[in-house]
Amino acid sequence: MPNTNTFQPELILDLPYISAALPGIGGQLRSSPDHFIVEELPLYEPIGEGQHLYVNLTKETLTTRDVQRQLALLFKVANAEVGFAGMKDKYARTTQTFSINVGHIDDQFVADAFERIQTNLPVQVHWTKLHRNKLKAGHLLGNRFTIVISDLRIPAGEALAQAQAVVDCIKARGLPNYYGPQRLGQQGSNVSRGLGVITGNLDVRDRWLRDLLKASVQSYLCNRYLARRVEDGLFDQLLVGDVAKKYDTGGLFAVEDLDAEQPRYERKEISFTAPIYGPKMWITDGPAGEYEAAILADHGLTLEQMGKARLTGTRRLGRLLFPDLEIRTGERGLELSFSLSKGAFATTVLREVMKIDDNALATLPVDDSD
Repeated sequence: MPNTNTFQPELILDLPYISAALPGIGGQLRSSPDHFIVEELPLYEPIGEGQHLYVNLTKETLTTRDVQRQLALLFKVANAEVGFAGMKDKYARTTQTFSINVGHIDDQFVADAFERIQTNLPVQVHWTKLHRNKLKAGHLLGNRFTIVISDLRIPAGEALAQAQAVVDCIKARGLPNYYGPQRLGQQGSNVSRGLGVITGNLDVRDRWLRDLLKASVQSYLCNRYLARRVEDGLFDQLLVGDVAKKYDTGGLFAVEDLDAEQPRYERKEISFTAPIYGPKMWITDGPAGEYEAAILADHGLTLEQMGKARLTGTRRLGRLLFPDLEIRTGERGLELSFSLSKGAFATTVLREVMKIDDNALATLPVDDSD
């Protein structure tokens, strides 16, 4: 029987900019696949021995699942025996690594496999090597992007100057680690349905879809937390009780002494973390705890409800840094290049530089590896 609680909060999908005082350049994305180039950054390199054949390749107009199925057919193994670290989009030029459980084989097989894949699949193979374990989701550091913004609404020189001012702001302050609109669905449709699932007002039988809808609620709530932090002037400072994360090691700790930790934040050694709500996340206390609890209460939800919906919860890096962010002019438009850690969205950068409707970014490639 459906839950009688029918409270459905109004969704707020607009997200504040860090560079709000600076104009965007507008433009278009993905005029062709080579306008959106993604290169996977590996977590480790294959050691040259083992039963899993690692294949690094570049694809266009194919999804990661397409390549997985074709490799499985080519080597006569089950789809599940072909691993990958992250899902890459179809309408982009993406470079990533796959693993194939081929058993213990000789060097000649590895060399022949290079030509075999190159000949039978519409991809460009870069190398084949052996490793001891299967490549699994999340086995990557992140992704490197090279993106062309075309059809600019202002002259190229003016666009470059405006974009460079935004880039300088981003490099100085970082950006909130927003989830992209791809996660939330058009006009937040995934979130609305996900709230229904969590509150018991909507029955979704398909497990994959049900999990997706519930996760979209967590993503939305995380965005609201980050948005409020920006709006309240708290993006550039820590709160007592924040769970902070070290950029170099990934270690987490609770902020107790602001005088000691705020300078580390300003030196870009640490960041606050944002809540992915659920009963098993590291729950903050003090001012930070009150801040996080208010977001959940505003949406009529409790951690107990999240737990009953089988959502565990975790923490997410709150501030993304971009030391390698660059923008330049090219024959096709402005070219933006940067790296992102796994689970982060390219839209966090593009929306700041372009300042177009977020819904226009909803079809951008996403690496769903977090």
